[in-house]
Amino acid sequence: MLADTAGVSLKRYQGRVETRELRYFVAVAEERHFGRAAERLGIAQPPLSRAIQQLERRVGARLLDRTTREVALTEAGSVLLAEGRAALDAVDAAERRARRAHDGAGLVLVSKAGASEELLAKLLDAYAAEPGAVEIDVQLCGPAQQERFLRDGRADVALLHRPFDATAGFDAEDLATEGQSLFLPAGHPLSARTELRMADLADLPLPRWPLPDGGYPDGPGPQVRDSAQLRQLVSLGRAVAVLPDSARHGLADDVVAVRLADAPMVTTVIAWPAHSRSRALADLVRVAARL
Repeated sequence: MLADTAGVSLKRYQGRVETRELRYFVAVAEERHFGRAAERLGIAQPPLSRAIQQLERRVGARLLDRTTREVALTEAGSVLLAEGRAALDAVDAAERRARRAHDGAGLVLVSKAGASEELLAKLLDAYAAEPGAVEIDVQLCGPAQQERFLRDGRADVALLHRPFDATAGFDAEDLATEGQSLFLPAGHPLSARTELRMADLADLPLPRWPLPDGGYPDGPGPQVRDSAQLRQLVSLGRAVAVLPDSARHGLADDVVAVRLADAPMVTTVIAWPAHSRSRALADLVRVAARL
């Protein structure tokens, strides 16, 4: 028998953790507040509190440290949050992919907006020429969001970019490796240079992309939601951007790209769920590898 800090016994009993309880726990753990979590879930706070207590009894461990002002995760709670997110993503993915299969829909491919544009266009054209090709619904997202789309079933296949995106748990095929450049407005003092180094970026207005919780990291650069907004801010001289060299494709006259000699190389990969048995997906991957 375990006991929490308030002296309430946490005797473990038989019973599987319910998906509903897990969703409630993840909301509380992410919000760090029962009231905000209840509002997010669209329920009253008392049943939410009871569900968390029920979950703690099922697990047999205290998951949250509660005070009048805040909620903190215990070590067990931190483990359950990471594992719970993955489990809920798997449930969501199963539901979404089963629904698409029932509807006879094609494949959903997710890619970061503004990245690998030329490669993506070539891939879509080459696949469309294949016998039995299905419709490809392309979803464009912000940085580091492709992986989440693939894990929770909003996408069947993704273009990811190492070392920025994780491919753990996916099957993946490398497509291209390239360097990076600094994109800045024409006329900028650095725009006449033939080569730059990462140290030259100090104090430049680099864009700040949204965090998973919707907030933005601290920094001198502007808040950016998508690649179209970023390109306009660079054109206006309000921001600079570090992007793969392939982003030079279709570069506007008022933006200059200067190679970054010491920036890490970027590898574009096509990734898909390891358990997928889709013939259409296999054909798409085969075409991508050929390109």
